[in-house]
Amino acid sequence: MPRIAATVELPVSAEVAFRYLCDPRHRPEWQSSLRSVEVPADEEPHLGQTWRETTSVGVRPHLETTDLAPFRLWGERGRWRGVSATLTLHFTELPAGCRVRAEGEVTGRGAWSLPATAAGLLASRAIGADLRRAGRILSQRTSPG
Repeated sequence: MPRIAATVELPVSAEVAFRYLCDPRHRPEWQSSLRSVEVPADEEPHLGQTWRETTSVGVRPHLETTDLAPFRLWGERGRWRGVSATLTLHFTELPAGCRVRAEGEVTGRGAWSLPATAAGLLASRAIGADLRRAGRILSQRTSPG
């Protein structure tokens, strides 16, 4: 299976990026493939947190936070029918913001192997674009004026 890999530099601190990206409630704002996320509005991100997403193509995976080390590491695992995916975000503080490195994989069983492989091949580019979009959103929110 193809590995997911993307690295972007964001114009905000690792703390700001981490707090935004690890909260499923924000995902429809920056993740282009999402229509909605089902998670209690007042639930703060935590290890073991679960939620459900609805994508623009109608896929409705169940997800769970599997890693949570504030401002350094966040990971998730998702499942939908015969497809499983993992994604880990690594945060590194930089003088003018932070670096976010994404890695993961998409796997499929049986008839889901081919669609999972196709999704995995497209994921790196999409995740990079989505993370850059999150950086633009955060930059606008944290800029003076």
